[in-house]
Amino acid sequence: MKEAITVRDLNYMYSDGTRALEDVNMAVYEGERVAIVGPNGAGKTTFLLHLNGILHSTEGQVEVFGTSLGKVKREEIIKDVGLVFQDPDDQLFMPTLFDDLAFGPMNLGLKEDEVRERVKKALLLLGLSGYENRCPHHLSYGEKKKASLAAVMSMEPRILVLDEPTANLDPRSRAELIGIIKELNEREGTTIVIATHDVNAVPALANRVYVLNKRIIAEGTSQKIFSDFELLRANNLEVPEISKLFEVLQCFGYNCEELPLSIDEAIEHLTRTVEVNGGHIHLHVHEHTHDEVKKLKSKYEHHKTF
Repeated sequence: MKEAITVRDLNYMYSDGTRALEDVNMAVYEGERVAIVGPNGAGKTTFLLHLNGILHSTEGQVEVFGTSLGKVKREEIIKDVGLVFQDPDDQLFMPTLFDDLAFGPMNLGLKEDEVRERVKKALLLLGLSGYENRCPHHLSYGEKKKASLAAVMSMEPRILVLDEPTANLDPRSRAELIGIIKELNEREGTTIVIATHDVNAVPALANRVYVLNKRIIAEGTSQKIFSDFELLRANNLEVPEISKLFEVLQCFGYNCEELPLSIDEAIEHLTRTVEVNGGHIHLHVHEHTHDEVKKLKSKYEHHKTF
């Protein structure tokens, strides 16, 4: 499988001498969806800024499709790597949404017809058709999030990098944006890299997960990462809420060796259990149930204050 992003021994230090990244190594393959999780101050945003050349380090190397970013001009980098900032107001600055989406393609020197076609396609992808003449700063926060993503997609990047894409969204906007990101990957073939604190979204968004805390602490599937409670606790990360629910069910006798991480996985597991047990799920209170529930509550109360 072809590597879309290759990071080798990347180090970065802030101007005040604080070490932000330490010997980070990472490979993201073409067509993958990769999530980067970690506590506040772990260097996630700093790392993302290296992926499209906003930041450069003299220690280590970042390659995109085999080409070192230190050897190409920034305008060449942004053709391949589009970065969506956490705050959409950092991305939207033109009088109309059309102008925002057209800004990047125009600066690539594309002809007017192609610019208009790209803007039209990006608006359609993000469900924003008809918003061309709207002022971006008058949009709702959820619409701004989609608009900032559309502005990047108008560049037609092969790799899409998103910083906290679901942050501060209401449930409907969050679900909608998760669906859009998955569609961009599945229908358009766009490689996705996401930094996020939203552990409940990770199983739906990512094929693979990296834990970053200045350096790479762990890597694996969502199941591997979120099943390692000590790893999560040590890096101030939460367990998906669906997993917690099934841990509660285990206290009441539900047989579940591998905890579901998402609603889809929960439905699949419950359906399979019902089919095996003649159309029923058997829960009960045994002599140790209350002690197990108490231990479970203590486990997560401790986790929150760790």
